[in-house]
Amino acid sequence: MTIAVYARSTKDNHPLYLEKISALVKDKNVELIVFKPYYEFLQKNYGFKLSLNTFSNTEQLVSKANCVVCLGGDGTMLETLAFVRRSGIPVLGVNTGRLGFLASVSKDDIEKSVALFLDKKFSLDKRELLELVGGEDFFEEVNYALNEFTIHKKDSSAMINIDTYVDGVFLNSYFADGLIISTPTGSTAYSLSCGGPIMIPDSENFIITPIAPHNLNVRPIVISNNKTLSFKISGRYDSFNIALDSRSAQVNSITEIKVKKADFSFNMVTFEGQHFFETLRNKLLWGIDKRH
Repeated sequence: MTIAVYARSTKDNHPLYLEKISALVKDKNVELIVFKPYYEFLQKNYGFKLSLNTFSNTEQLVSKANCVVCLGGDGTMLETLAFVRRSGIPVLGVNTGRLGFLASVSKDDIEKSVALFLDKKFSLDKRELLELVGGEDFFEEVNYALNEFTIHKKDSSAMINIDTYVDGVFLNSYFADGLIISTPTGSTAYSLSCGGPIMIPDSENFIITPIAPHNLNVRPIVISNNKTLSFKISGRYDSFNIALDSRSAQVNSITEIKVKKADFSFNMVTFEGQHFFETLRNKLLWGIDKRH
């Protein structure tokens, strides 16, 4: 078995985590491969001495790894999608960052969690993705997202008009700063901050959430994710921004854009006792009275 470790080169991801994983798998016939920029960061800044193989791209990861351990927060978890792509390789998220809706394993439980994975005492939480049809060239082969697809005005320019269609049927013209098409996984991300509802991960829906709409009567709407959404964008300027999770591009107003459910999923490793409801309570501080 081969376990890949992916992390950003930050002080939050210090060598101790990698040292713990390495010691745990040492006598279990398990090879570790580490994201090369992170490995070099540890060597340069911490004098990291362990000799480990590295990977730098999707091909090197998919050809070797049986699992990815992601050290970081939710943003880092989103980055792993661009590496595992359609492979179905499971990702174990260890939260060394802040909120941690996706990276749900505490950094203090890293050894316990890796041990449970090696003993096959885990399940897969299959998260649905959305796929961008049209404009794929702007994102190369990674034209899908785990959280959301966003259309947004360029820089600080005037609002844009977004004609939105569901399976070819006109829904609405959104005159706003932008529009978010969110998966249930992304319902606790950008969409939530713009007033969208929280959806449980297996809801099989898309959430359409306007960003600062001119008409305050325009509210978020939930639709089935077996629908295809299409958009026609116009405004004072000829270009606007689109984004898949944290990856963005600038396109012109004649670009045809559609969004649909992807035909594969993102596999997150979960353990007994973990549940989305518990994550909601803990991360959003539900039931906690701050007045005391």
